[in-house]
Amino acid sequence: MKFKTMKKTVFLLLIVTVGYVIPANHIIPVAGASTTDWNPASFWYSPWGRSGTHKGIDIFAKEGAAVLAATNGVVVYTGFNDMGGNIVLVLGPKWRFYYYAHLQRIDTGILRQVSTGDIIGAVGSTGNAKGKPPHLHFAVRSLLPLFWQYDASKAQAWNKIFYLDPGALLT
Repeated sequence: MKFKTMKKTVFLLLIVTVGYVIPANHIIPVAGASTTDWNPASFWYSPWGRSGTHKGIDIFAKEGAAVLAATNGVVVYTGFNDMGGNIVLVLGPKWRFYYYAHLQRIDTGILRQVSTGDIIGAVGSTGNAKGKPPHLHFAVRSLLPLFWQYDASKAQAWNKIFYLDPGALLT
């Protein structure tokens, strides 16, 4: 019985390691956007509406501008919720979830493999962005905790161990 448990553990560690070895090359996920189209200080800004802390960046663009996959991955969720509106969630390299929100429309489907630059939707103002300028809310969350990012001086410090600054990944 011990051997079986050890074998499963080794297999799990191998899978986790492979996920970290896959390179994550990033692009700005809005066609035609540049680093001047979002405020870098907005990541982890607090207080921020119902969520308390802004866990991503808002990339402003014209309504209907193409939203692109920021990196390779697999679409694990598409749908609608009252905060994000139309959303797409992609599992990418290094066990990171890429969250695209406020989409005008969704142009991809669940379990579809996407490559960097593939069109997955269009910039909009759905969810709690209704009535605000069109933008893409873009967030990156690690499936595994990044303990070195804990910062007790920040709001929701425990949550910070799961989120990466998407703007830093794109510059």
